Amino acid sequence: MNTFKAALGITVVVIGAVYLTTAISARRGDAPALPAPTFDAKPAAATSDTAVLAGGCFWGVSEVFKHVKGVSSVVSGYAGGTVNAPTYGVVSTGMTGHAESVQIAYDPSKVSYGTLLKVFFAIAHDPTTLNRQGPDHGTQYRSAIFVRSADQQKIAESYVAQLTTAHAFKDPIVTQIAPLPAFYRAEEYHQDYFTKNRYTPYIVINDAPKVAALEKTMPTLWRP
Repeated sequence: MNTFKAALGITVVVIGAVYLTTAISARRGDAPALPAPTFDAKPAAATSDTAVLAGGCFWGVSEVFKHVKGVSSVVSGYAGGTVNAPTYGVVSTGMTGHAESVQIAYDPSKVSYGTLLKVFFAIAHDPTTLNRQGPDHGTQYRSAIFVRSADQQKIAESYVAQLTTAHAFKDPIVTQIAPLPAFYRAEEYHQDYFTKNRYTPYIVINDAPKVAALEKTMPTLWRP
């Protein structure tokens, strides 16, 4: 029993150290300073549109966009594959072609598609790592923009070219730009996962710093 208590105490100390380190990182809110898109959507009379983006595990990406002004809802799901009605277990094999994705409903009169892409590249994920984000590996964690229209495709391609020309990142951007065949909502336990599990090590280490970075580096877009 004494050995068990000692081991438990060491575990608590280690976890506490990890939390302290990552909390400091989260408060710092590091993120690259990216330019706004030079080519973007024109102001629209419509008050609703959607964007589908993939940038690794959807838990953190979803939480980032929930805090962007003009975004009304974010749904975690799967896109880009060939399997109908995919499940998390199947997608996790990396054999379906699907990527963990988020469907962002937003008001184009309040936030533009190009601005969402700026948040995507600067805050939500690292667009230079192929089929990997942080500790997660596989094509299901790839960087991708699933476009719903010719306008979205033009804006996405233009912004990637702009960032590439500006050498905004040390390494090449590997983000895939592809048509959206379908978006499938993920299981309910994946929805609002950050809020439900905000103190778990994975969220604290990998996702909380992204949300903090949005608040610090893009305060005009931040929504509590």
